[in-house]
Amino acid sequence: MDRMYRVTRHIYDITRRYYLLGRDRLLEKVATSPTTATLEVGCGTARNLIKLAERREPGRLYGLDASHEMLETAAASIEKTGVDRRHEQQIVLRQGLAEQLDATRMFGRDEPFDTIYFSYCLSMVPKWPGALEAALASLRPGGTLLIVDFWDQKELPALFAAGLKKWLSLFHVHYRPEVHDALVELGRSGRADVQFESVARRYAYIATLTKK
Repeated sequence: MDRMYRVTRHIYDITRRYYLLGRDRLLEKVATSPTTATLEVGCGTARNLIKLAERREPGRLYGLDASHEMLETAAASIEKTGVDRRHEQQIVLRQGLAEQLDATRMFGRDEPFDTIYFSYCLSMVPKWPGALEAALASLRPGGTLLIVDFWDQKELPALFAAGLKKWLSLFHVHYRPEVHDALVELGRSGRADVQFESVARRYAYIATLTKK
């Protein structure tokens, strides 16, 4: 991960803004208050966490990423924007693998999170089933797990969709139906209420899971 992002981290937000659609719609679903705790798994440059921190009542914000390089950029971005100085609670960043998420060990928390979200991350995690299970285990009953990721582009014109998929593959990103299928199965299992909504004609999906 560090090799991948050593250079691209400096232009990541500029380039990704054009094809990581739906991120702000996901953030709108994150409920924050002075007592809430929100975690982004795969926080990258902290772009999303900074947007949450700009709220009047962002609550406690946490970010986990596998890349030391990305976390350096994240820390610098947080410092540059000054969002940490506007509230008593600072954004807490930690390095670690998504499938090894442990709220106590990594963040010193005795309580589970209210919201955990993956923004174009879960489908890029090699051990994504473990990452999904770790997130659910770290979420309180009634808490929310949010995921935005690529979908199958079935509602887009065929030629455009084919070209889009080829172009996205250059950035090592693509739709992984097995992740979507696992989310559907979670809903069927009764472990969580699962809802999907389309972003830009099935370009991407936002999954909202409420833990039972």
